[in-house]
Amino acid sequence: MRGAAILWALLIFLHTAGAATAQSAPCGGPFPDFVDGLKRDAERRGLDPATVARFFANVRQDPDVIRADRRQGVFQLPFVEFSRRLISQNRIENGRRNAQRHAAVFDRIEREIGVPRGILLSFWAFETDYGAVQGDYNTRDALVTLSHDCRRPGLFRPQVFAAIELYAQGDLDPDGTTGAWAGEIGMVQMLPRDILEHGTDGDGDGRVSLKTSPPDALLSGAKMLESLGWRANEPWLQEITVPRGFDWALSGLEGTRPVSEWAALGVRGRTGPLGPGALQASVIAPQGRLGPTFLAYPNFNVLFEWNQSFVYVTTAAYFATRLEGAPVYDAGTPEPGLSGDRMKALQRKLAGMGYDVGGVDGILGAKTRIAVREVQARLGLPADGWPTPALLDRL
Repeated sequence: MRGAAILWALLIFLHTAGAATAQSAPCGGPFPDFVDGLKRDAERRGLDPATVARFFANVRQDPDVIRADRRQGVFQLPFVEFSRRLISQNRIENGRRNAQRHAAVFDRIEREIGVPRGILLSFWAFETDYGAVQGDYNTRDALVTLSHDCRRPGLFRPQVFAAIELYAQGDLDPDGTTGAWAGEIGMVQMLPRDILEHGTDGDGDGRVSLKTSPPDALLSGAKMLESLGWRANEPWLQEITVPRGFDWALSGLEGTRPVSEWAALGVRGRTGPLGPGALQASVIAPQGRLGPTFLAYPNFNVLFEWNQSFVYVTTAAYFATRLEGAPVYDAGTPEPGLSGDRMKALQRKLAGMGYDVGGVDGILGAKTRIAVREVQARLGLPADGWPTPALLDRL
């Protein structure tokens, strides 16, 4: 990982839980007129007109934000390459040092909330390199620019009003607060609404300082995960082995069953026992049956409420296990996959066959994986959800 280039491409997928639909929010048109509409809407919501006026006084449309929003190619990388880019020895060593440095905070979080340190360290590492790279985009301008853009206004428009509330409380400077290009602030990159709802004073100084206080950032991130449904003291991801002849049509996040049933089918933990037998879990093979294979527990699915990218969530969840002592995964010898135009060609083909692939974007997301698995089964191929050039040629 060479810094912020990949980091910022990841961040647009964060914090999508609870967003209104894009169709419900106005967008586009002349930017000054759009800002005037935001002001009127903010006042209708009961926000002080003078505060609203001061908040928007120097707002500007930021073309760099739109350019950053369109750069998403990193998500086209396969899991092994993607994870190797993000997980460096430096990040592992810094993670261990931070685990020791802030042991008291992590102990408190695990005791009171039940979110393990590995998960928080993983997101802290990937999003800001443990606070070192928090972004230099003006937060107000980024949120207003993305609200004006008609790609996802339903996600960003509510965040503008939340940012005004933070300003009214003295917790955001419209002209000076900076962060990621998608409007997230602080060490674990939280959007304004998340800060309002889950921001926590972890160091006892009476303020919630997500940019400068690791205790505040970590407690706030844990509170948000808890609100998204994190289940205390349960696993989230575990590398496994499967027996020869395993029915790959059973795999995929949609193929959940009790751990005891997976064990009866011959699934084993690669380096330790499986989780409790009554827990529901899914077998996932992010790069097909010849690559790494994992058992994903309910907490794994919670991470999709923080980030919608399958390859990102799987990498973050795996890195969390590494930080808690798991060995490097067995990369295996996965078959070559598809990327870019060839992935889009496959998605168009599948969509033409009536499958919902979630959009022709060149990214192997959850819906495309399901469609691939169904087509593989129809063709009598191992239904592992991994699209290969041979599969595209068959179609």
